[in-house]
This record gives sequence, C-alpha cells and structure tokens, in this order.
Amino acid sequence: MKRSNQPVFWLLFGAGGMFSALVGGMLVFITGIAMPLGIGLPTDALTYDNLLVFHRHWLGKAFTFAVTSLFLWHGAHRIFHSLHDFGVPARGASAIACYGIALAGTVAAAVALLAIGF
Repeated sequence: MKRSNQPVFWLLFGAGGMFSALVGGMLVFITGIAMPLGIGLPTDALTYDNLLVFHRHWLGKAFTFAVTSLFLWHGAHRIFHSLHDFGVPARGASAIACYGIALAGTVAAAVALLAIGF
C-alpha cells in the first residue's frame, strides 16, 4: 500500500490556520492600526533598533519564523486546493509551484533570521 504525503501538508495547513486565527488579527491591529495612530504603544516601539533587539533573541526568532512559515504553508495549501477546484490537476506542476514557494519562503526566513545573529 502506497503512503501519502498529504497528512504533512494538512498538518501545516491546520497549524497555519490556527496560528493565523490566534495571532494574525492582533498583528494586523498592532502594525496597521495601533502603531500608526499611537494607540497603546509608544510611537518608537517598532523602530529598527527595537526590532533588531527583538529578532536577535531566540524567542523573537522563533515567533517570526513561526508566523512566516506557517502563514506561507497555510496559504500554499489553500491556493493548491482552490486551483484543484478550478479544474487544475491536483498533481504535478501546481503542487510543486504552491508547495515549492512555501518551502522557499520558509528557507529564506530561516536564512534571514540566522543572518541577523544572536
């Protein structure tokens, strides 16, 4: 019996969906509404120096990597199945394109976060 690799993609899709539901709205509020209007946080909270300190800490790296990679995998899986709904074959180039972009983005996020240093 042939094994399927679909459970891995469904796991990343589910984790990305849960993470975006729990964290995504607050990230949009903080960076898109609260910071520009000066609500609740000081106006210099998202300066380059503060974000550099945040991303040099291991917890900041882990949070940023989780947000980036899980959002990418969630979006890739959703786009892949939407293409299937439009009649694009579910195997081959569409799978490689969708999941390849998510993999490339995950690797790029890891490389960029490691390049910042600790």
